[in-house]
Amino acid sequence: MMTGFRRERGAADAGAPDSVRMSPADAGPAGRAGMLRVGALAGVALLLAGCGGGPAAQPAPDSPGAPAGSASPEPDGFSVAATGDVLIHPRLTDQAKADGGGTIDYRRLLAGVKPVVSGADLGICHLETPLAPEGGPYHGYPSFSAPPEIADALRDTGYDTCSTASNHTLDQGTSGVTRTLDKLDETGLKHTGSARSSEEAAKPLILDVHGVKVAQLSYAFGFNGIERPAGKPWLANEIDADEILAAAHAAKQAGAEVVIASMHWGVEYHHEVTDEQQQLAEKLLASPDLDLIIGHHAHVVQPFAKVEGKWVAFGLGNEVARHDEPRGSTEEGVAARFHFTRAGGHWSVDRAEYLPTLIDLGPPIRLRDLTAAPPTPRGQEALSNTDKVVLSRDAGDEGLTRPGR
Repeated sequence: MMTGFRRERGAADAGAPDSVRMSPADAGPAGRAGMLRVGALAGVALLLAGCGGGPAAQPAPDSPGAPAGSASPEPDGFSVAATGDVLIHPRLTDQAKADGGGTIDYRRLLAGVKPVVSGADLGICHLETPLAPEGGPYHGYPSFSAPPEIADALRDTGYDTCSTASNHTLDQGTSGVTRTLDKLDETGLKHTGSARSSEEAAKPLILDVHGVKVAQLSYAFGFNGIERPAGKPWLANEIDADEILAAAHAAKQAGAEVVIASMHWGVEYHHEVTDEQQQLAEKLLASPDLDLIIGHHAHVVQPFAKVEGKWVAFGLGNEVARHDEPRGSTEEGVAARFHFTRAGGHWSVDRAEYLPTLIDLGPPIRLRDLTAAPPTPRGQEALSNTDKVVLSRDAGDEGLTRPGR
């Protein structure tokens, strides 16, 4: 079992000129807004040629109050927690209304994973569905338009940033993209994968995690046959290996020390990794500019593996969903937790962990962390199923673990 996954803010983090400083009391329900400074670095084009290594990570600035010229200690690392598809079907909204006494409130539905997400230094979600205007109308499959209250719940669960490139990104057109990103901005959630302008799309999303600059990318295999509007290819990111490599290189050139790619790929309801996923992972992770891949879309769990010496979580399954015809496998998901450390000026994952989750259809519908929830027959079944899939490519031999196993 991994320990020490979260590092408290130290003195070296406190004095950087672009920091947003908060006390723990300011952190709100997410429990750590004050522990994370988030900022997008502007003025760097997304599509830069080449995929060479970025500059070496620089030492942390001197600690306030330290003797002049004294060096601050090297950061001891940071942790990332990532989860699967947030797919807001109508029955989830019905549950949220019941939980809120008539007001839509998804917090209780998501509460089971809050300790995992808020306990990490960086929490990453995948918001698959565009958001509706306040008050609706709301739609489920096949053209989603989800209540905006889900963004508030995600922030309060502890997420810091969401990938937004999915096959449903364009379900509500340009207005849906704009509305979604406006709401995420309002809640304080960072985002990448879709954009409101070419200028926004050209800015790498770089998050400051205890003084370590971490970039996030987000790409999807397509948009269910919906074409991006003429002249607006930047509205949503579509998978193209060369473009992803260029974006990763741009992020490193802009100062990112770690680059994480969120990939919406694979085949729905298939645990098996496709040849396309494998080949793309190999090409991307062969580059020194990309450090970790987090996958989703299949709505079922897919294996974890090391590719080119780096971790890939090929598919995290659903974080939360309520399909009209539950399959059992669509209610089983996994949270991925990775700890990065620096050696010789290079950041890499030194600890990797998976935490199986289950959407308990109830009633009430609740998301469970199976490593912390009381054991039940269904929970034990889900643990066994998830272990089998996640470890099917020998990830356990590479050091992947889960609590309690």
